Amino acid sequence: MSKAKRTDTQSSAPRAAASHDLIRVHGARVNNLKDVSVEIPKRQLTVFTGVSGSGKSSLVFDTIAAESQRLINETYSAFVQGFMPTLARPEVDVLEGLTTAISVDQQRMGADPRSTVGTATDANAMLRILFSRLGTPHIGPPSAYSFNTASVRASGAITVERGNKKTVKATFNRTGGMCTRCEGRGKVSDIDLTQLYDDSKSLTDGAFTIPGWKSDSQWTVQVYAQSGFVDPDKPIREYTKKELQDFLYGEPVKVKVNGVNLTYEGLIPKIQKSFLSKDKEAMQPHIRAFVERAVTFTTCPECEGTRLSEGARSSKIKRISIADACAMEIRDLAEWVRGLKEPSLAPLLTALQGTLDSFVEIGLGYLALDRPAGTLSGGEAQRVKMIRHLGSSLTDVTYVFDEPTIGLHPHDIQRMNDLLLRLRDKGNTVLVVEHKPETIVIADHVVDLGPGAGTAGGTVCFEGTVDGLRGSDTITGRHFDDRASLKETVRTPKGTLEIRGATANNLRKVDVDIPLGVLTVVTGVAGSGKSSLVHGSLANGSAAPDAEVVSVDQSPIRGSRRSNPATYTGLLDPIRKAFAKVNGVKPALFSANSDGACPACNGAGVIYTDLGMMAGVATPCEDCEGKRFQPSVLDYHLGGRDISEVLAMSVTEAEEFFGSGEAHTPAAHRILGRLADVGLGYLSLGQPLTTLSGGERQRLKLATHMSEKGGDRLVYVLDEPTTGLHLADVEQLLGLLDRLVDAGKSVIVVEHHQAVMAHADWIIDLGPGAGHDGGKVVFEGTPADLVAARSTLTGEHLAAYVGG
Repeated sequence: MSKAKRTDTQSSAPRAAASHDLIRVHGARVNNLKDVSVEIPKRQLTVFTGVSGSGKSSLVFDTIAAESQRLINETYSAFVQGFMPTLARPEVDVLEGLTTAISVDQQRMGADPRSTVGTATDANAMLRILFSRLGTPHIGPPSAYSFNTASVRASGAITVERGNKKTVKATFNRTGGMCTRCEGRGKVSDIDLTQLYDDSKSLTDGAFTIPGWKSDSQWTVQVYAQSGFVDPDKPIREYTKKELQDFLYGEPVKVKVNGVNLTYEGLIPKIQKSFLSKDKEAMQPHIRAFVERAVTFTTCPECEGTRLSEGARSSKIKRISIADACAMEIRDLAEWVRGLKEPSLAPLLTALQGTLDSFVEIGLGYLALDRPAGTLSGGEAQRVKMIRHLGSSLTDVTYVFDEPTIGLHPHDIQRMNDLLLRLRDKGNTVLVVEHKPETIVIADHVVDLGPGAGTAGGTVCFEGTVDGLRGSDTITGRHFDDRASLKETVRTPKGTLEIRGATANNLRKVDVDIPLGVLTVVTGVAGSGKSSLVHGSLANGSAAPDAEVVSVDQSPIRGSRRSNPATYTGLLDPIRKAFAKVNGVKPALFSANSDGACPACNGAGVIYTDLGMMAGVATPCEDCEGKRFQPSVLDYHLGGRDISEVLAMSVTEAEEFFGSGEAHTPAAHRILGRLADVGLGYLSLGQPLTTLSGGERQRLKLATHMSEKGGDRLVYVLDEPTTGLHLADVEQLLGLLDRLVDAGKSVIVVEHHQAVMAHADWIIDLGPGAGHDGGKVVFEGTPADLVAARSTLTGEHLAAYVGG
């Protein structure tokens, strides 16, 4: 059979596909982008740089990745789309050359108590199969080793309608691995009765110590005093067994109190309904403090925190149970799995080995599979999500990363760079939003946005190579090779916080003195024990009973989509009062959650439309045009601006606006000054809190805490405050930390950024490695001493950074 000959025309003509080597974006206007047009090369590593708020995420995540996801969703049937979030088309004129986009962001993993590192990566699923095949004694299928599966036993009868009706007995059994006591959570909650009442007193003498429970309140104290179930004049400790049972656990029943019909129920269920069923973060501070005191979480006594039933723990392979395997550090577990030789399970063992090796390769070998997913940092969560992509057979995919070096010691950044390059070399397009020069330098292509933040940003300032960026006159280019220098003199401590015998997580009975009145930086590779030392010993007050510790982390801020920086910081109160005073009306008119709200959207600014089986859609309210207020409210002005225009201002604009003239409002100006000090000048006052990054949330919390009065007793504990900060903004942060210390406060910072290390008065370095290779203090002293000694990984990298 002869083959068809190709003509010269065919061989010399370029393929049409060759013209699709670029992702073309034209006229992007999402958030603060100003008609941005850019061409991004495919199958290369492109890094997006620029100051915080310049529009990097708006271009990469909210335009490119969002449109890719929207187009993919449209390929599914209407029924399937009903279970997916509805994505609006980004505001952009042309988007060409898109491929499937996979976003690997810093969103923390769900805080479900049953979600662990193992369940999030399918490692647990493979382990369960392994134990169901090789475990002795054999206790059942893989579900028998799952702490998310309860054992079920049922029996009964069913009628089969087939020919002559026939009744058949039926039984059903499913063996699960869930501990029945804690229901697979590993912890049990209990209420500390000593926080509810003083049992040496009677109800008449004021035994209750619950906030808000006044002796004359018929809905609380008097319900118990006049119930007839207990003697109100007898001390609680003298109650009979029946009286105590009725007092604590009594079933709901109608009683008369001062002639009024009320419901009596036991104290425990009443407390659970009135306090514990509510969002703790939304409570008043004194109520929240009471709940934190009254409710204790302890390790489950039956499963010893393993979450698993006795049967699941009894089945072992080479004297190791599945609970033991999940509690091992992953690098140790990988070695154990490597030693298992069972030809019939070779494919399973190979897949499990590959997953565990990926953990080690990505720098997370110090984790254990039973680590709750909600306790991972943003950087750790992002790297865990990366694991499923490293062994993927997919190519020509667009991977989108949001600062993948967050939480990484300089020693670990090279490993992350290698992973990004590996993804690129498999034929994928890799887009990275990043601030660290160590990662920017490996880029094939750089897009720098700016020149400023918010309304001052949103344009492309530079496109090209890293060398071209270095020579450009952009903010990133000018600061690219900036290096902080070591201090010539360091501050003298005014005392110490003594930590003795710290054993949280991997700490090995650590004894350390943290100096007060200075800037202390705690360093070490990821997993060395920094957070365990600082948050486990300081933030809980055990090491600092006389100090007032203010812990400022990156955890999510609770609140609805109506919450924004103005409401969270208390800024809106003085603004509302200023509007009310000038216009002679009540302040509630200037609240979108109160009297001034647009009646059509109830002050939300958008209308939520339920599309039945399709996902709901949010569209701007046509009545208020998204401004959230009634038209009559917008007739009132302060300094020539209405309330919606003020909420649309950036912090920087608002600080100038409320600083002088008719709008001069000292209380608002002070809060805005603190927001600008922490590097949030670009945020708009009305931006929903749900849109803030981890670093922005931390700096917002810091701004609110800066007004606290505690004098020399105040100790600020910060967790990587440089997260999300541009090179040019780090200098501003260092100035802020200096001002806090110079005002008499003590500042303790967990940090990887060498500029912060160089600026410290005192460094505590943990290590030498991660997990069981860490947990020890390997250096205490000044940055200059650390550089001179070069005895630790941190010392080596800091010396290279400062040129020492």
